[in-house]
Amino acid sequence: MRLIIAIEAQGRKDPDKRSSWAYYLAHLYAKFRYPPVLLVVCRDKGTAEWAAEPIRIGLEKHPSLAVFPLVLGPHNVPMITDAARAADDLPMAVFSAITHSHDHDIAAILDALAEALRATDADAAAVFAEFTEAGLGATPARELWRNLMGTGLSHFRGFVAESFRDEGRVEVRGEDILRILSVRGVAVPDAARQRITTCTDLAVLDVWFERAITAPTADAVFDES
Repeated sequence: MRLIIAIEAQGRKDPDKRSSWAYYLAHLYAKFRYPPVLLVVCRDKGTAEWAAEPIRIGLEKHPSLAVFPLVLGPHNVPMITDAARAADDLPMAVFSAITHSHDHDIAAILDALAEALRATDADAAAVFAEFTEAGLGATPARELWRNLMGTGLSHFRGFVAESFRDEGRVEVRGEDILRILSVRGVAVPDAARQRITTCTDLAVLDVWFERAITAPTADAVFDES
């Protein structure tokens, strides 16, 4: 059975996301005709419990649309601090790093993941590394991960490797935003494209990158409300 898995890294409760998730899943199904599954990865138990609440749209006793997210959080994902164990299940090792990003053992988790990636095919490792960085969000753990990427994993090829170097990070992040919007079928007016490609603030681009994953329009990527 073919599925589309939509993965959302959620760092806090955000009521607006629930309607965005429903829209995103409906859009994916209409576009690709494969059953979409929403997987929400959270960095604290409270956010995980909030994200796991069903989303029902329509009549109270007869909803027209219902969404039941699958949720991963620090309460149901193990801490993987052993490189061999991380290598055996790289996706779970990545989820371990994201969900336990606030844990005091996060450095050991990231070290184990980095060591496992060094022994993995470079292209595949690059994808896991980029996903880890995006999932860590604006946390101190993200800086630890970037330091690891800039040293021990500098041999990676492709656009991910370039994004780990200071030079070129801004350009690559802008391209990533446009690529995500294009894949999702979101129209990007010339003014929005210009704003993205001319932005030189990496922190701002990182925020736009995360919003682009679920934003229903290009303008929503810039929405500060």
